[in-house]
Amino acid sequence: MYTPEPITRLIEGFMRLPGIGPKTAQRLAFFVLGMKEEDVMDLAKALVRAKRDLTPCEMCKNITDQKICSICANKSRDRSVICVVQDPRDVIAMERMKEYSGLYHVLNGAISPMEGIGPDELNIPDLLRRLEDDTVQEMILATNPNIEGEATAIYLSKLVRPFGIRVTRIAHGLPVGGDLEYADEVTLSKALEGRRELS
Repeated sequence: MYTPEPITRLIEGFMRLPGIGPKTAQRLAFFVLGMKEEDVMDLAKALVRAKRDLTPCEMCKNITDQKICSICANKSRDRSVICVVQDPRDVIAMERMKEYSGLYHVLNGAISPMEGIGPDELNIPDLLRRLEDDTVQEMILATNPNIEGEATAIYLSKLVRPFGIRVTRIAHGLPVGGDLEYADEVTLSKALEGRRELS
């Protein structure tokens, strides 16, 4: 089938996105063609700006357009609790339920020997530095309830034990093998309420 080169490149661009196959990519490409030029320009600018302007927060490693993200900068947050998550999308999921008022730490992944991801590839040293003063009393491990998430939680609980900090794990109101970002607010809220201490 003949398609002009700009369309072919647009389709190929969409196919680089996760979960987008050739048919969906083609549908999206032709949808973009039907959009007003100003809307296409706004979309293009938003993509470039997100890629250029977002950077990890110096404290928690969440994505932000400032040196310190708005959560870490918020003086009303409970600084005695840090919730450790795998991904910036997990922070958004946790914030949606509007019940957690502590701080976060984003690991940017989980331990996965199969994928060649070990502790050195995660933001663990930054987390340990944050635990060195006496402010933090509890660390909530909210890694995904799958093999990699569990392995990461166990590794962190053993690593943090010498700090004398209470280490808890969110309860499994979340489906095993699921991702935090897809959980609804009620499930996340119950999982947070039912967190347990790791021995």
